Amino acid sequence: MYMALYNGVLCLASPLISQHMSRRLRSGKEDVARYSERLGTPSVARPEGELVWIHAASVGEAISALSLVDGLLESTPDRHILVTTGTRTSAEIMCERLPTRAFHQYVPIDKKEYVARFLEYWRPDAGLWMESEIWPNLIRETASRQIPTMLVNARITDKSFRKWRRFSGFSRLLFSSFESCTAQSEISADRLRRLGARDVEYLGNLKFAADPLPVDEEALAALSESTRDHQLWLAASTHPGEDEQIVEVHKILSQVMSDLLTVIVPRHPERGDEIVEMASRLGFNTVQRSRDEKITVSTDIYVADTIGELGLFYRLADVVFIGGSLVEKGGQNPMEAARLDCAILHGPHMENFSEVTAEFKAGSGEVEIRNAPELSKAVATYLTNQAKREKIAGNAKNVASKGTEICATIVAKVDHKLKERRS
Repeated sequence: MYMALYNGVLCLASPLISQHMSRRLRSGKEDVARYSERLGTPSVARPEGELVWIHAASVGEAISALSLVDGLLESTPDRHILVTTGTRTSAEIMCERLPTRAFHQYVPIDKKEYVARFLEYWRPDAGLWMESEIWPNLIRETASRQIPTMLVNARITDKSFRKWRRFSGFSRLLFSSFESCTAQSEISADRLRRLGARDVEYLGNLKFAADPLPVDEEALAALSESTRDHQLWLAASTHPGEDEQIVEVHKILSQVMSDLLTVIVPRHPERGDEIVEMASRLGFNTVQRSRDEKITVSTDIYVADTIGELGLFYRLADVVFIGGSLVEKGGQNPMEAARLDCAILHGPHMENFSEVTAEFKAGSGEVEIRNAPELSKAVATYLTNQAKREKIAGNAKNVASKGTEICATIVAKVDHKLKERRS
């Protein structure tokens, strides 16, 4: 009944879905060359032998999955991994970082015919969903084919829990479709059980097991040279409404730090032009990475509107503000900065990473600020006080080093499921 109702609504909404996807294509949010994958049509051949499918929503989840990909490939030498995501940015990063025997495809739109086409072609031997990526047709069609499935590193926020509780019958149908679940926290584990999930285990956060972000050493050397006469801080993965506050921080601090360089990495690189225009209009010497503009001694703000270079800028900066947290976007992942010796600052809105943030808070590895004046004071403190900066960065790195056994435990669970299936 629930799936019939869901698919009936999708059918009625088909014109709106088509219009929405057309807008995404026109705006560059969808990959025109590979759009057929969104309709369930493959763009590469299925490799022979065992295929494990990992689905991750976007960049953060996909990066978290990389350690799992490595572990699954190392466990079984003739195994292949299919990773699906839904965004262009995550696709580009996966195509760059996936190892041999692993490859990327876009996840199909959650219409039954597209999902069926996808599953009938790829015939995965097991499916792993990362965190909280719940697409009803994708889940139910996979389960109907007796493909072993796991919800991995699951995170159920308070908001999501309340939403699913309003549709308890539907949530029970979907969450019980997974043969097992591993949760990021005891709270998420309890919520999963209450939503109908089976075989739920709290392991900890898989994000703790990820490797540091990669870097182009030549680019790092070049930027290190061009910024050596500056005091540099980084605003990473910023959202609309934050960039103006970041520029305000620069305005406040530049009155006492004449050599200050503020680096802004927008969460969505296509916003680079508008950030440059805004900062330049306010009188700041602003240069843009996507246009290959160079940093000089007179540069105030550097807009790094490129994809997949956070590893570069985290290595360049000692003090980092985590974006999406001064506005109500739920924050971005602080783990990546912590692994690379950064002093971490963030706003009050870290709901998307509440468990991770709680770990940092408990370990004295972060500083929460509420607005631009507080951020300017914190940036000044940690830029000018090396001892304080190194202490908070060291605390954050200690937190980020936890959970090295999580990945191995999940790999063992997958191996066991596949062994059962083969026998």
